[in-house]
Amino acid sequence: MIRASGLTVRRGTKVLLDQTEFVVHPGERVGFVGKNGAGKSTLFALLQHEIEADAGSLEVPQGWRMASVKQEIASSDSSARDFVINGDTHLRWLQAERSKLSEALEREPHQAEVLGARIAELESELIEVGAWTSASRAEQLLAGLGFTPAQWDHPVDSFSGGWRMRLALASALMAPSELLLLDEPTNHLDLDAMLWLERWLGAYAGTVLLISHDTEFLDSVAQTILHFDQGKLNRYKGGYQDFVIQRSERLRQTKIAWERQTRETARLQGFIDRFKAKASKAKQAQSRVKALARMELLAPLHAESGIDIRIPSPEEMPDPLLVLEDMQAGYINEQGETTPILRNVRLMVRGGDRIGILGVNGAGKSTLVKTLAGELEVQAGSRKASRGLEVGYFAQHQLDMLDLDSSPLQHLARLAPQTREQELRNYLGGFGFGGDRVMDKVAPMSGGEKARLALSLIVWQKPNLLLLDEPSNHLDVETREALTTALAEFGGSMLLVSHDRHLLRTTVDRFWIVADGGVQEFDGDLEDYRDWFAQHQSNARKQELVERQTANITPDEHAPSLSESSNTDRKQQKREEAQERQRTAVLRRPIEAKLLKIEKELEATQSKLKLLDTLIADADLYSDARRQERVQTLSQHGELTKKHGELEEAWLALQSELESIA
Repeated sequence: MIRASGLTVRRGTKVLLDQTEFVVHPGERVGFVGKNGAGKSTLFALLQHEIEADAGSLEVPQGWRMASVKQEIASSDSSARDFVINGDTHLRWLQAERSKLSEALEREPHQAEVLGARIAELESELIEVGAWTSASRAEQLLAGLGFTPAQWDHPVDSFSGGWRMRLALASALMAPSELLLLDEPTNHLDLDAMLWLERWLGAYAGTVLLISHDTEFLDSVAQTILHFDQGKLNRYKGGYQDFVIQRSERLRQTKIAWERQTRETARLQGFIDRFKAKASKAKQAQSRVKALARMELLAPLHAESGIDIRIPSPEEMPDPLLVLEDMQAGYINEQGETTPILRNVRLMVRGGDRIGILGVNGAGKSTLVKTLAGELEVQAGSRKASRGLEVGYFAQHQLDMLDLDSSPLQHLARLAPQTREQELRNYLGGFGFGGDRVMDKVAPMSGGEKARLALSLIVWQKPNLLLLDEPSNHLDVETREALTTALAEFGGSMLLVSHDRHLLRTTVDRFWIVADGGVQEFDGDLEDYRDWFAQHQSNARKQELVERQTANITPDEHAPSLSESSNTDRKQQKREEAQERQRTAVLRRPIEAKLLKIEKELEATQSKLKLLDTLIADADLYSDARRQERVQTLSQHGELTKKHGELEEAWLALQSELESIA
């Protein structure tokens, strides 16, 4: 196990860890929680021997292989696939050794016996480490993280920063390991890639240490929470919600925590009561009520953060706000040609609408939001805005538009030159810029602080339609909760793109889905979308395999053609047709028998996987007492999943073979 004893770590004069102790058991998935600057990333650096402790010890079992995500990727012209395979450094070393020995054998054939024996040993080791399946394993990781097959051969240097971080994550997952360190792995992922990563980590047999501000991701992955609190690490059993309940109870034991809880709960309860009075029986509405009820538990933690975001209500609310009629949206390429992404979009945004936008990576979610915001021109059809529409548009690229040499107060004063300074200071204080912080320059601020500032400037102008594209990126847990509360209480309309499921559940009433070049109402909640995405991914994978198999088929030049018998008499033609049918039947029969056998195996494998899925979903499986059973279950699930994929590929190959028979 990982064990810390009397661990003390300082950064300058600040003590991050003070004589703290903790243990992490093999196979545990542990989430680290704490304010920004509490020492979470520092602890990761300590585990990787990048820094040393000031006192105490931190022990990791000898022989454990450790994998982590590199925060920076060096320039490389390697393909995305090769870059991911490079993550398995032992495999690459074996391949390099094998290549060296092969070259030596060509130069020194008299050493054939010695070199041949060593080459045989290396080939045996290469088989053991899965050298022959490395490309397909890398492709599965790339596909899961949102890379299309066409991108697998693109050079690393051709990808943007966010996509390079996905490559770094795939490279870390490719490396065989007993300990996996993940520091904010979802920052550059969309909802679909995050759902895939949750499933991947669920099947991972090693120990996972995870830093994340996404509370639902923590809830899905973590079995234990270690909370950084005043230089100590406190252990909580369960996921993030269990931590919240236990932590809230601990805070309630003091008078000051109770007083904060009372004030915050009263404010949240007022909103919850108003919402419940209007709630229908729709699944999403009920999901939202539950999420808001959970906010009562979060109140004490929120009260500690010092961030109390308030979004002003709009002064007027036209209805409808926007009408899209047969709208086509997209981009203009380097040649000046239009590149449509979305077509024939016919939707309406009404006053008071609260809509979450779903869709797989690259489907066009950001294109839709940019077009609604007016940043992209409509290519065809129309976007009709009502008189009085005031749009507040937030996206990550707007952080780059902040004046790095100015302070938050200077930014806001430019928007409201007639407003008293104290009023501006009070407003910015709710976004975490209290006291002298309002005079700090933007340049050295973190991504989360810049996001808070950009959002404060947008909502100051009292928009009646908020368009938010991943607003919670880079925000810590406390700020996310403050933003969630503010958006839930916002009196205007809102369209939200986010991979933060807690934010979606709490703030939106319904969903649009962007898929297949269009935008439609989605009749369901996030659980329904998860099922839709899994089916969509499965269909895409099958289609890709069919296309691959089809691409490898070449026509049989010697197969008889009926056109060649056009000059024969009718009897001869019928005879040839009968012979052809007989020949085809003979060729098809063994293939069809193999297909039938594989279909039975697929059915049996699917049944076993369903049973294992039920076991994996059982929270009791993750107790310490059932550790051995858990490891066996997850291992068996991984083996069956691999077998299922191999059977599918074999089935598709046989189907292609059948289709190729004339």
